[in-house]
Amino acid sequence: MKNKISKKILAILTILLFFNYTLVLSVESKEYYRYANNIVERKVNPIGRTIGLKLYTDGVLVVGMSEIDGADGNKYKPYEGSGIQEGDMIKSINGNIISNTNQLIDIVNNSRGEAVSIRYQRESEEIYTTITPIKTDEENYMIGLWVRDAAAGIGTLTYYEEATSSFAALGHGINDVDTNKLLNISNGQLVTSQIVSIVKGEKGKAGEIRGIIDGGELIGNIEINSAIGVYGKATNFDYINKVKHNEVPVANRKEIKEGKAKIICQLTNENKTEEFEIEIKKIYRINYKDNKSMLIKITDENLIEKTGGIIPGMSGTPIIQEGKFVGAITNVLLNDPTQGYAIFADMMMQY
Repeated sequence: MKNKISKKILAILTILLFFNYTLVLSVESKEYYRYANNIVERKVNPIGRTIGLKLYTDGVLVVGMSEIDGADGNKYKPYEGSGIQEGDMIKSINGNIISNTNQLIDIVNNSRGEAVSIRYQRESEEIYTTITPIKTDEENYMIGLWVRDAAAGIGTLTYYEEATSSFAALGHGINDVDTNKLLNISNGQLVTSQIVSIVKGEKGKAGEIRGIIDGGELIGNIEINSAIGVYGKATNFDYINKVKHNEVPVANRKEIKEGKAKIICQLTNENKTEEFEIEIKKIYRINYKDNKSMLIKITDENLIEKTGGIIPGMSGTPIIQEGKFVGAITNVLLNDPTQGYAIFADMMMQY
């Protein structure tokens, strides 16, 4: 009897395991075809240029809080009890849409100490609250919130797609430096940059490409800041035509092979990019959730001599294998800067 029961249990477990395995394969297959179909016959111009990004928030981002010294000599925390937290986005005050910090300051000062109604966003939820500003001197009132309305940085322009006049950069999103959350933007600008210096990466210490973007030439308008890249439309076609490489087909993930590939990147202010050899060590074909699709290793001694491997500023560097665009660099391993991760091309091209 026990043997019969054991066999039945084993049979049921086998069926359940088979069903679960079939379900995983079905989901993976569905995701694969969705990604693969999106890139059929698409071609891109690899770029590999260091560029600047200027992003403007959709509202003003709360990045901190502090006590207020009132005009009466007492200390206040007017934000207490409002529910507002770091990382929240203030969208309007007293019904007035807020797009920059100066607008917020003006409305708070004009309140003359009367409570203000605030609409703010946390992830996808919109919340209403009130805060009573504190008088700090004859003219100024404060609510104790530190806010930001813009962010800027440098990275690498990955590709330009002629068919849509669109571009992609970084292979990851831009997070706010204080909250470490993905910046919710209303718009932005892609501009040229100047490389100031290169700090080599070492074990346990990331290097960086140091650059400036002040006075940079406008390349295009940024429309999307996502977890897998920054996207927008080019407007400066003279610049694009000067820096683009020949169009190449986009590879789907099943075409990518472990082994040799090359990257295209810019390391000087000379009007050129260079090609360097890398090795694709591992391929995570069923990864559809983040930008760590491939483990790569820099093998080109010239690049290792200049940068130590992968360094911040190289995010978005395009990877080419057998004449196809296969992905872009996204991360570095701190314990070995010659290694890091890259995102699949078919994932990066979903926007």
